[in-house]
Order: sequence, then structure tokens, then C-alpha cells
Amino acid sequence: MTAENYAAACHALSMRGGRAGAFDRYARVYREGVIDDPLAPVHIPPIGRTHHSESEEGVTVKFTQRVPRAMPHATPTAAPSSPGASSPLSVLNSAPAQPDTLEVESVLIPMIGRTRQRAHTLCVSSQVGCAMGCTFCQTAQMGLVRSLTTAEIVAQWFAAMHVLQRPDPESRVSNIVFMGMGEPMDNLDNVIGAIEILTDRRGPNLSMSKITVSTVGRIDGIRKLAHRVRQTGWHRLGLAISLNAPSDEVRSTIMPVNRAMPMRALREELLAWPFFGGAHLCLEYVLIPGVNDSPLHAAQLASFVNGEEAAAKAREIAIGEPPALSDDQRSQITPYDGPALRGLVNLIPYNPREGSPWGAPDEADVDRFVGWMRGLGVYCKRRRTKGRDTMAACGQLGNLAYKRQRSTTPAGAATTTGAAIIAAPQPGASA
Repeated sequence: MTAENYAAACHALSMRGGRAGAFDRYARVYREGVIDDPLAPVHIPPIGRTHHSESEEGVTVKFTQRVPRAMPHATPTAAPSSPGASSPLSVLNSAPAQPDTLEVESVLIPMIGRTRQRAHTLCVSSQVGCAMGCTFCQTAQMGLVRSLTTAEIVAQWFAAMHVLQRPDPESRVSNIVFMGMGEPMDNLDNVIGAIEILTDRRGPNLSMSKITVSTVGRIDGIRKLAHRVRQTGWHRLGLAISLNAPSDEVRSTIMPVNRAMPMRALREELLAWPFFGGAHLCLEYVLIPGVNDSPLHAAQLASFVNGEEAAAKAREIAIGEPPALSDDQRSQITPYDGPALRGLVNLIPYNPREGSPWGAPDEADVDRFVGWMRGLGVYCKRRRTKGRDTMAACGQLGNLAYKRQRSTTPAGAATTTGAAIIAAPQPGASA
């Protein structure tokens, strides 16, 4: 619940302290990690496994939380100080004492920016598993098990901030990316609900500009999220597109979603995205050896990003040293209508999943591809690899033990209540 909703629920239950007291309890939960307030008891999914990976910028931590396989149903418990009454902030234990539970994976990633100060980005999951079927991704090998509730998404942030006990101010979570397990657009209502709480000024108080939602290119979801971004308070939400291929031919092979939503239609939707201030798109491109890493692929990608001008330039210059593009290769560069996309290409060296037919690219090949893109006038940055040794890097999240052991809960059917931080009071309760 947002602070306003919590205060309204407390008022309806005639709980002591009024709105001011409700806001104070809400702030103490999220900002101080207080979980034992009698009027606001909190229980979150317990942390299971943790894996640590050293890097030059700090320690990357992958952690898991246990959630029930079945979708939880919230039945708020009575506040100890008010026998028989329900507290709006009380919740169910999300990991009952039974073996039939699932793991949610999250990653806390250290980053040192231009100011040389360390910050942390939290990569959160929106589902257990994923239905998108991308061949290079560990999570996709699980299939979709179930979507996460709003509370289960928020609980990942709460665990990183308060349960892992990271008191150093430099270790606090400053950025959140919805790039963990699952396709956020397949669970968009709960993702939006989580963002509302994470940016609540009386609670976590994260800046909207510090949150990014990543999608494989679900055009319907992008359109729905764009409507939200046009609303006051949402203007600076980030959007990342997991592109990973320069052409429909390649993309349809490794990303089945492209067969229904091809690149030209995706590009038109991205051109319509509402930009405010200096916002831009992040076009994620996982570089896979032998799949999407040739000079032709670079030229095709430049055409997608920068439009007809880039396609014309790619036909004229030789970006391979050697080889130059042949006439036949130049003919395979699709010209795209419209202006250049307002964004950057975030090049991600492939992190092999279990049983992957591909290995990681050589550093020289990564640098070469970045050089090709820049030579074609495309703003391209390389993402630093972290957590590969603990299966915590991009595309490596997911426990294959759950493969095909799916629940009957369809994608997007998760309710926003139960299983973590906040649940609504029962109608008619009093205090």
C-alpha cells in the first residue's frame, strides 16, 4: 500500500494517532526497517541462498527469497494491541513451513560513477520464470511458473535495504532495474504498484528517474506504460528494450516474441514513447559469438537505431577492417523510416546459461563491436560484467529445478495483496 492508502485504512479502522501516526509508522517501516510495531507488523519472504562475487567496484550479491508456489491470499492478522482487529500493515508469512515453495532471485550490484562514489543498483524480478522463451536466457529455460505480487516485488528492495544489513551509506540502494526474472510487461499492474510504493515520498522515496523497466519488446505493454509515464510524477521512469539482434531474421531465431511483434513495429512504438527532459531509451544488446556480432550486424543495428541516415552511411563505408561489406551484405541493411531513436546501445557481453550452445565473447571482439557502432554514429556503451561466476550476471538468473513444474496461475493474474510487506485490512474491521 502507498502511504496515503495506509493512512486512509487506519482512519477507517479508527486506529490511534490519526494520519500523522499512520505516516510515521509507514516511514519507520520503509526507512528504518522497523518490523515489530504493534500497529504495523511486517513479515517478508525470508532470504535463502546468498552468493558473493568480487569486482573492482565492490561485491555483487545475489540473494534468493522463498515464496509459496501457489498465489498467496491476504488475510490481515490482528494487531496485538487491538485484539480482534486488523492492522492495515499486517501481512501473511509468505514462506509457510512446507516444501512447496519457489525462489525469487535478486542481485545487488555495486557501481562507481563519474564522481567516484559507490552506489548500488538492485536488479529485481517480476516473475518466477518467464514465458518469453529467449534461447540465450537462463530464466526462459524455466518457463513461466507464476507472476509475483506487488508485495513480493517490494520485498526484494526491503530485503536488500534492511535484511542484508548494509549500514554503510555507500551500500544503500540508489537505483532499481526490473531486469531480473520475468517479463515485466506480462505482470505490469503489479510492477506499477511496486513502483508507486518504491517512489512514495513517505516511504522508500526513490526518485522515478532511478527506476528502469526492461522488456523484450512487448508493444502492448510499452503502450500501456507510456500512458502512465505521461502522468504527473511518472515522467522520468526509464525504459529499456532487450533488443539483442539487428534484424528480424536473427531476432526471431533467438527471441520468439519478434515473430508476433517484429522490429519495424517495435521501432514505431519506441518513436512514440513520451520523453521528458533528458530521458532516453536503453537498447540492450547481448553480444553472442557467431549470432549477432559481425560487421553486417553492426550496420543493421545502426540502421535500426539511427534510421535511414545510418543505413545510407553503412552502405558507403567499410566498417570491417578487414573485411569491408560486400554488395550483397549492403543490400541486407534494412532502411527504417523516421528519425533516429532517442537512446543508447548498451552492449552486454553474453553470459552463458546452463547448457548454452554459445560461450562468452572475447574482450577484443566486444571492443571491436563497440568501435563499429561508434564509427556508424551510434552512442554505444559496454556494460561491465559482474557476477558471472555465481550465475548472477545478466541472463543467468533462474533455478532450473522449477522447469515445467508450473502452477495454474496465468501470467498477469497475481493479486497485489499478500506475501510480503503490506496487505489491505478486512472490510468492517475496527480498532
